[in-house]
Amino acid sequence: MTGHILAPRLGGAEHRPLRLPSPPAFLLRAGPGLAGLLLLALIWWAAIVLLTAPGSIARAFGPLEGMAALWRLLLEGEVLLHAAISLRRVLVGLGAALLIGVPLGLLVGACRGFERMTGPAFQFLRMISPLSWMPIAVMAFGVGDAPVHVLLAFAAVWPVMLNTAAGVRALDPRWLMLARSLSASRTELLRQVVLPGVLGHVLTGVRLAIGLLWVVLVPCEMLGVSAGLGYAILDARDRLAYAELTALVILVGALGFALDTTARALCRRKAV
Repeated sequence: MTGHILAPRLGGAEHRPLRLPSPPAFLLRAGPGLAGLLLLALIWWAAIVLLTAPGSIARAFGPLEGMAALWRLLLEGEVLLHAAISLRRVLVGLGAALLIGVPLGLLVGACRGFERMTGPAFQFLRMISPLSWMPIAVMAFGVGDAPVHVLLAFAAVWPVMLNTAAGVRALDPRWLMLARSLSASRTELLRQVVLPGVLGHVLTGVRLAIGLLWVVLVPCEMLGVSAGLGYAILDARDRLAYAELTALVILVGALGFALDTTARALCRRKAV
């Protein structure tokens, strides 16, 4: 809030009040969120201090110990390789989900008969946890990146498909009528009217898919891979490096927050 300091009158002349500079707009927007994160860290720290005995293993899970270990891991650089591999897997899974989900969503949204025929099957598959497919994916595709990519694509395809279908149904019929009256071909109708009209819904689906991908990624990387954040968490547990484990959990949360913030910014940009 801008404050005012009244200057004294000299010689009967009136002086305008001095205006204190307003805080930067970024701080006004991000201030409450930063305060919430600080409060969360304080609650975490207080719980560790008050509920654990001095010198116990549980003290290694405190925020201060975790941040110190995270700084050390970042300086060493190996954790950055694990993070890059995890992000690459997320991009591959999201790309596969877009390649499958957008065409399916367009078809489901445009064709009522196809929706009635496939709706129950899609809902049935959507309700199956992607993690329950892990043993089958490993048996079918072996160990390595392939089963991880399949599971991530399976998790992400549903929000992309459903939001694309919702976008098709939300299109203004007058746009389609106008395009047809101008003798637009099906390809032109798709490229010039349908795809731009559903882009906002697709981006919303992408944001939801990223959240699911990031949740599913870590347990997927705990089976049959030799790199990634999930693998690094298991490795830290096996080495009894609990401060590093806490640091990796913090890093997973920070990267997930950054991905969601990026997706949210894209949605806002499209809305504007």
